[in-house]
Amino acid sequence: METTAPASSSPLLVIEDGIATLTLNRPAQRNRLENGDLHQLLRYVETLNADETVRVVVFTANTQGQGRPVFSAGYHLGGFEEEGSDPDLFEQIPDAIAQMRPITVCALNGSVYGGATDLLLACDIGVALEGTELRMPAAALGLHYYRSGLQRYVARLGQSMTLRAFLTAQALPVAALQQIGFLTAVLPAESWTTALAALVAQIRDLAPLAAQLTKRSIREIAAGTDEAAVIRQRQDLSAASQDFLEGRQAFAQKRKPNFTGR
Repeated sequence: METTAPASSSPLLVIEDGIATLTLNRPAQRNRLENGDLHQLLRYVETLNADETVRVVVFTANTQGQGRPVFSAGYHLGGFEEEGSDPDLFEQIPDAIAQMRPITVCALNGSVYGGATDLLLACDIGVALEGTELRMPAAALGLHYYRSGLQRYVARLGQSMTLRAFLTAQALPVAALQQIGFLTAVLPAESWTTALAALVAQIRDLAPLAAQLTKRSIREIAAGTDEAAVIRQRQDLSAASQDFLEGRQAFAQKRKPNFTGR
C-alpha cells in the first residue's frame, strides 16, 4: 500500500485489488490542503463512487522527511485570500467523504490539525499512529466552524470532547480518542504497515453489498434520518443476495467466501 510519491503535489490515488489509497502529498508543507487539492479530492470521490470494484478507500499522507509526522496541518489559510476562492469549498470535502459508497478508513499516520480533523471524523473507521494528536484551533484563529463539521464532532466525539477541542484549542492525544471508542486502533510505528494492511484487507473481504448498505443505515440512524421501511428494504435485499447464499455456503464448507456484491 506504499507508493513512491513526487516531492509535492495534489493528492495521489492508487487503486489495487479493491482498495483505493488516497495520499495527501505536500510533506514539506505538513500536507496542508490547498484549493486545488480540494477540487482534486472531490473529483476522486466521484471517481471512486462510480467504480464498483473499489470496496475500501484509505486516506493517508506522505510524511517523508518530516521530523514529527503530520497527516495534515489543515486548510492553507492563504487560500482565503485567493481570487475566486469559495469559502464553502472545504466543507464539501468531508461531507462528500461521509456519503461515499465504499467503506472509508482514515489511516492517520501523523498528527492532524484544523479542518483536516474533519477528514478523520468523516471516515467510517479511524486508525492512528501512536504518539500523534488532534488539534482544533478555529476559535484561536477567530473562526466559527461550519455546521456540518460541528455536527460530526458532536456525533463522533461527544459534546464534552467537542467542547474541550474547540474551547481550549489544546491538542487531544490519539490515546484519548481511542479511550472514548472513536478510533479502531492506535498502532506503534513498527507494526503500522502490517496491522493497517491486515485491517483494510479484512474490511475489503466483507460482503460489499451488506457492508455498504449497513454503513448507510448506521449513519442515518445516528443522524436521526432513518426510515424503518428503507432499512427493511435493505435487509430484504441482502437476504436475497447471492452474497448471502455464498456466505452461508462458505461457512458450511469452512472456506473463505468469494463475495461479488450481488
